[in-house]
Amino acid sequence: MEEKKDIKSMTLEEISADFRELGLPRFRAGQVFRWLSRGAEGFSQMSDLSKELREQLSEHYAVRGVEIVRKQVSQIDGTIKYLFRLFDGEHVEAVLMRYHYGISICISTQVGCKMNCSFCATGKSGFSRNLSAGEILSQVQSGSIDIGERVSHIVLMGMGEPLDNYENVLRFLELATCKEGMNLSMRAISLSTCGLADRIYDLADRKLQLTLSVSLHAPNDEIRSRTMPVNRKWPIGELLKACRYYARTTGRRISFEYAMIAGVNDSDGCARELAQRLKGILAHVNLIPVNDVTGTGYKKSGIRRQRRFVEVLQEHGVTATVRRTLGADIEASCGQLRRKHEGGTGHEGCA
Repeated sequence: MEEKKDIKSMTLEEISADFRELGLPRFRAGQVFRWLSRGAEGFSQMSDLSKELREQLSEHYAVRGVEIVRKQVSQIDGTIKYLFRLFDGEHVEAVLMRYHYGISICISTQVGCKMNCSFCATGKSGFSRNLSAGEILSQVQSGSIDIGERVSHIVLMGMGEPLDNYENVLRFLELATCKEGMNLSMRAISLSTCGLADRIYDLADRKLQLTLSVSLHAPNDEIRSRTMPVNRKWPIGELLKACRYYARTTGRRISFEYAMIAGVNDSDGCARELAQRLKGILAHVNLIPVNDVTGTGYKKSGIRRQRRFVEVLQEHGVTATVRRTLGADIEASCGQLRRKHEGGTGHEGCA
């Protein structure tokens, strides 16, 4: 039996071409695409299609979304953490946050992760598979439907490494910004990478105008290689060369994520070295107090140390801020809820 096509990962043009082969008019493709863009979970919900057409489409296509199986709401700031079940029984997480500028959702791009950063919970569960573009999109739609409000900003910083799922992520970006669909602004989307330099060059050449966030977390190769194995393939020098190319090609400022780990990477010397590394790059440093990670002994830097680190960076001409922590009472870092659901401790968390 022929496998059904994943219609939620298809563009309007692709659906239109398929429907022509089925003898269906173009306006039907527009109807179906709009339903999918609003988060329809199946053809049965598409009320302006005839029963016969819905049955015909069900024979050829699958609508693979996500299902909310667990939800935690912060009593402190209203942050919502979702655990989603996928069509094959796998699980991913997303976190929805409210800011003065709108509603942002941090979503996953893979089930698990290959990168194995020492302070991240996701990699401890291993890697299962990439998410399709439709599955990535469905996280945004499910969060929006659940709260009854439009999501205005997207952060690709949940489970997985987005640039390790490059083609599906590019397709997701196309679907999310399509004017006939969700019509989100590319400038309202942030993509976070642990530093796949080759893909940063590829992304730069597309000039997409999204915000690139690079998880740096160390000022030198010695510290970074201990905490982030990806550094052994793409050392800081090579990574920052790619970042310079990205900033120069796109004209977009890069956000460098830096997890503050007490006694590891938070000294004045580290701050000075980091500032020197970033000299000449259109950049902003986003300092993140690291989450407690079981088995490593890592502890977050104290408030005074965080402030001093910011001072040193600013003294050397680098703008920096300490990221506001949301959802502290629900362990809002991705990877924790999935591990609990699947029998892990759940005490670990992404930076």
